[in-house]
Amino acid sequence: MRAPALFTAAGSLLLTTLAVAPAGGSTVVPGAAELRGAAVAVARAADAGVTFGDCADAAELPGSLRCGTVSVPLDYAHPAGKQIRLTVSQVPATHKDPRNSKRRVPRQGALVLNPGGPGASGLYYPLIGLLPEWKRIGAAYDLVGYAPRGVSPSAPLSCQDPKRFFKGPAQAPAHPSESYKRERIAQARAYARGCAQRAGKALRFYTSLNNARDLDVVRAALGERQLTFMGSSYGTYFGALYATMFPAHVRRMVFDAAVDPDPGQIWYRNNLAQSAAFESRWTDFREWIARHDDVYGLGDTAEKVRRSYEKARARLAAEPAGGTVGPAQLQGSFLSASYYDTYWPHRAQALSDYLKGRPKRLIEQAGPRQEDAAEAENANAVYTAVECNDAPWPKDWKVWDRDNTRLARVAPFVTWDNVWMNLPCAYWPAPRQRPLDVRTGPGELPPTLILAAERDAAAPYQGALELQRRLSGAVLVTERDAGTHGIAGGPNQCVNGYLDAYLLEGRVPERRAACTGRAEPKATLAP
Repeated sequence: MRAPALFTAAGSLLLTTLAVAPAGGSTVVPGAAELRGAAVAVARAADAGVTFGDCADAAELPGSLRCGTVSVPLDYAHPAGKQIRLTVSQVPATHKDPRNSKRRVPRQGALVLNPGGPGASGLYYPLIGLLPEWKRIGAAYDLVGYAPRGVSPSAPLSCQDPKRFFKGPAQAPAHPSESYKRERIAQARAYARGCAQRAGKALRFYTSLNNARDLDVVRAALGERQLTFMGSSYGTYFGALYATMFPAHVRRMVFDAAVDPDPGQIWYRNNLAQSAAFESRWTDFREWIARHDDVYGLGDTAEKVRRSYEKARARLAAEPAGGTVGPAQLQGSFLSASYYDTYWPHRAQALSDYLKGRPKRLIEQAGPRQEDAAEAENANAVYTAVECNDAPWPKDWKVWDRDNTRLARVAPFVTWDNVWMNLPCAYWPAPRQRPLDVRTGPGELPPTLILAAERDAAAPYQGALELQRRLSGAVLVTERDAGTHGIAGGPNQCVNGYLDAYLLEGRVPERRAACTGRAEPKATLAP
C-alpha cells in the first residue's frame, strides 16, 4: 500500500493462520536477453553521460538542483528498440564540513536516492542536503534523484482520466456488504482495462526488475564505476534486486524501511502483513490520543478513542464535511498518521474539532486537492502496474474474500482499503513475472546497511530481518519501539550516527545495533 497523498510479533502470528491459496496467472521469467540488453544500455549510457541544466518547475526551489535525462530501453530484451527518457536531478557536493568551516571535504561520488512507492518521484529528494542532518553527507556526495520509469516526467503512465481520479466523498466500510464488494470488483476490472488501453503493449515493462536495470544505467551515465544508493520503502526492494543482479557494481547501499523481499511475499502476502501491522500502529495512535484526553477530549482509553472515530465516520457517511470528506477520506487521513507520528497532533485535533462542530481542519487535512489529481493518478498507475507485473496474484475473488474477511475480524482498520487498492491485479491483462530470489553469498557484496523502525506498519519489521538474512554481510540498525516509516536522517541522532559512519567512512556495526526510539510527539493545539 502506498502512503496516502505508501510488524509486530502479534501480526506475524496472525498471518500464519491465513490459508492463502497459491497465486494464479501466467508468468514470464526474464533471462539472458535482458541481461545482454542491460549491458548494452549501460555501455551506451557510459558514453553519453548526463548533461545537467535547469530543472523544469524548480525555479522557486532553494539550493542548486540541476536536471538532465538518461535514456533506457523500454524492453531490455530489445535494447535497440524504443527508448524512454528518465529525468535525473542532482545537487553537487558542497565540500563544506558543517563542523569545521575551514575544512574542504573531498568528494566521494554520487549518492543515488529513491523515496519508494512504487510511483514516487525522487526528483526533489536531493534537496534533503539542505537539512542539518544531511549536511555532512551532502558535503561528500553529489545527491542524485530521479523519476523512475512511468513516473512523470519519465514517460508518464496513466490508467484513467485524472479528472476522474479523486472520488469524494466516498464510503470505506470496515466490513463491506456483498453488493459493495461487487461494486468494487467492477471498478477494479475497469481500472485494469484502462491501464491496458492507455499504455498498450508498453504496460508489461513497468516492473521492479526493470527499475533495477534502470538504476544501473543511471549509475553508468553518472560516470560511477560502482553505485552508492539509498532506497526507502519500495526503494529497498528494487535496491535488493540490484544487489542480487549486479553485486560487483555495489559500493555502498542503505535500505531504509525495508520491504520483505521473500519471493513468496511479493506482493499479495506482503499486503496482508501490512494490513495486520497497520492495525497495531492504529492502536499505538489511539493510545497516544487517550494519554492526552485533557488536550483532545476524545476519550481516556484506546477503545473510547475508537468510538469517537467511529462516531465521526457515521456522521460523515450521513453528511460529508464540506461536500468532499466522507468516511474514506477520513480513513485516508488517519492512515497517513500510521506512517508518520509527526501527524498525530494534527489528526487528533482535526477529529476533536470536527466532533465539536468545527470541520475546517478535517476538510483541509482529508479533502482531495484537485490540483494534485494528475500527480496522484500517475503515482497510482505506476504503483498498480509495477505490483501487478512483478508477481502472480490470486485470480479468484474467493481467495481475496476469504483471506481478507478473516483478517478484517482482527484488523479492520485498513484491511479492505488495502484490498481495493490492489484488486486490479486480480484482473491484470499483462503477463506477470516470477519474483527474483533476492540472495547473495559470502563475499559477493560489500557490507550494506539496513535501517528499520520496530513498529513500522508500511514496511513491517519482519521485512528488515528477512532482507538481512538474504544479503550476506548486511547489518541491521533498529529503532526500538518506534513506528515512523523511514528513519534515515530524521531526529534520532543515534540512527544518524550509524548512517554517517557508513556513508562517509564505510564503517558498520558487527551485525546488529539498536537505538532508543525518538520521543513521542507532543500533544498540542494549533490556534
